[in-house]
Amino acid sequence: MSPLVERMVTPPKLIKKLLLAFVLIIILMGASYVFITVYFANKYNQATAQRVNANVAHHLIEEKFQNDSPFLNDGSVNKSLFGDVMRDMMAVNRSIEVYLLDADGEILYSVVLDHDENSPVKSVSLKPIKTFIQSNGEQYVLGDDPRNPGEQKIFSAASFNRDGRQGYVYIILAGQEFQLISNDLLAPYFTKLGVGATLMAMLFAVIIGTLSIWFLTKNLRLISRVIKRFQEGDLNARIKNPEKSDIEVFALSFNAMADDIVNNIDQMKSVDLLRRELIANVSHDLRTPLAILKGYVETLQMKKDTLTEAEREEYLQITHDNVDRLSKLIHQLFEYSKLEAEQVKPEKEAFSICELSQDIIAKFNLIGAKQDIDLKLERPEENCMVYGDIGLIERALQNLMENALKFTDAGGKIALIVKKINAEVIEVIVKDTGRGIHEKEQPYIFDRYKQVEGTSPKAGYGLGLAIVKKIMDLHQTSITLVSKHKEGSSFKFQLPSYKL
Repeated sequence: MSPLVERMVTPPKLIKKLLLAFVLIIILMGASYVFITVYFANKYNQATAQRVNANVAHHLIEEKFQNDSPFLNDGSVNKSLFGDVMRDMMAVNRSIEVYLLDADGEILYSVVLDHDENSPVKSVSLKPIKTFIQSNGEQYVLGDDPRNPGEQKIFSAASFNRDGRQGYVYIILAGQEFQLISNDLLAPYFTKLGVGATLMAMLFAVIIGTLSIWFLTKNLRLISRVIKRFQEGDLNARIKNPEKSDIEVFALSFNAMADDIVNNIDQMKSVDLLRRELIANVSHDLRTPLAILKGYVETLQMKKDTLTEAEREEYLQITHDNVDRLSKLIHQLFEYSKLEAEQVKPEKEAFSICELSQDIIAKFNLIGAKQDIDLKLERPEENCMVYGDIGLIERALQNLMENALKFTDAGGKIALIVKKINAEVIEVIVKDTGRGIHEKEQPYIFDRYKQVEGTSPKAGYGLGLAIVKKIMDLHQTSITLVSKHKEGSSFKFQLPSYKL
């Protein structure tokens, strides 16, 4: 079993990571829920206790200070009165702490501070007290705890004015004793609540996470199965309806990749087949001129004393022609191989296609005259500038002209036409009155080493038009053929016009 298949069979690491992340998220949510619940429950209980006991300080002033003054004749605090007050208050609620404040918030007296020598006697901030009194005890406000500097507690407060002295009665509703009892009870409560919430969170994480991950990875498992089939050799395996997948980008990417792989395989098979055909055809065409060369050279060697001067010249000319054939074939093979391997990079520039066409006609006029073929150039009066590689375009025109000369009989005509289609496109046409190309051959005419059936060796080596096609591809344009059997052929391509 290959490593790819083994990875598909074993549980994917992605699912494990997703499940772990899901568990951690739910545990974090559970812990946050416990913290938030406890925090707001505590605030709620404190607000409720403060609202219920909001008038305790006011009732104390009305009941205790109505007949007895909180101060003695010498101006000191009436401690016996506050002792009675604390006993009465603690009979109802042992956590209550009563403080007598002056108008500036200084603590004048408190039973708890009087018995606690270590507690510093200090002032209390009046801002929360005034806020509490102004709201008639309906607003949740925390005040300073004199016995625990820096902490704040719920309280009840009321102002008084007795014997010319103003101040406040300040009552802590949840004193130190309440805090100690609360801490003893809350610690195990929070422990139980935290453990319970954690276990419930983990249970729900496992159940919900497993179901969610199974549902979310459904398409991923489907893609994995298709990939496995493709890897095992089913090249037609594709993900159906990829645009409907939850992971559409991966589904579309796999289908596109699979199509590219199949196309590449087909192309490689085609290239391999064409390579074998090319080697076979080239070997055949190399063998023919080589055999001729060998035969005539041997004849010249064996009969050098018996051959007439005319025969010797004839044999040497035939040898020379076959050397030209070999040279041309090797040159075409070398040129095509460079184009096929993309080693040729076009060096584009602006040039006159009319002047280049004129040079091409001048170059082939002598050959045309020898074959009794009329060559002419049809061009517009204005000079047409195009943008491309002048060397490659010249090579393409030469191949097209050579092809036209090979398939045009004596007395025929060949025209090189430059036509301005519009301000952006120039069209070049090589038109002949030759034998034409059979309709069934036209789709393959630009294939490498494709020769027209029934032609003589002089018809070419099947690489000229293939080279033209490669040159057009380098210029991002195409070449088309219009031909009828025994009525001639026209090869057309277009180039972008260059604006001065």
